[in-house]
Amino acid sequence: MYKVFANTNLIILTDKVDNHQNLKHYPLKETSIDKILNRLKKHNKIVLFHKNSDKLLSNFKKKLKVVKAGGGIVKNSQDETLFIFRRKKWDLPKGKKDKGEAIEKTALREVEEETGVKGLNITSFNRQTFHIFKKGNKHFLKETFWFNMSTNFTGELIPQTNEDITKVKWKSELKIKKIRKIYPNIKELLGL
Repeated sequence: MYKVFANTNLIILTDKVDNHQNLKHYPLKETSIDKILNRLKKHNKIVLFHKNSDKLLSNFKKKLKVVKAGGGIVKNSQDETLFIFRRKKWDLPKGKKDKGEAIEKTALREVEEETGVKGLNITSFNRQTFHIFKKGNKHFLKETFWFNMSTNFTGELIPQTNEDITKVKWKSELKIKKIRKIYPNIKELLGL
C-alpha cells in the first residue's frame, strides 16, 4: 500500500480493496489522472486498486511526470528537529534532485541551502513520500526520499527566501506536537 497526498486529500494505492470499504474505489489502470483529481475534489480520500502489488506504484507513476527530491529529518545535539516555514505551513527541508546527482547528496545539499545548517551527517534512510503538486497547468508527482540526519551545528539559521522560506527553527518534541499548520505527508512522516 502507498499513500499519495494532493494538498489535504489522500489517494491510497492498494491491492486489497476489502481494507478500505468505506471509501470510493477505482481501478488504477483504467482511471486517468484527471478523473482521479476530479474525484478527489468530491471525496477527499479515494482508493486506486490493482491486483498486482508490485505494479501499484509503477502504474501510478505512468500517469504523471515524476520529480525526485531528497530531504532530511535533522536532529541536533539537543534532540530537536529542524523545520522550515514556507507558504504559511511548517515543513521539513527538501528539494529537487539535480541531474546525475545521488539522492543522498541532494538531501544534504537541499537541507543546507534551505536552512544554512552545516556539518550534516546522514544516519539512515527513513522512507519515501509521495505528493501531487501543480505547476502552471500541469500536475506532477513528487517522490521524496527522506533521510535521518544529525548535526552539531549551533550557528545562525538562514531561511532560503528565494524558495519562499520565511523561518527556520529547531523544535522540541513537545513543540512539534503543538504544530497545527503542517502538511499531511509531513505529519505522517513524523508519526503525528
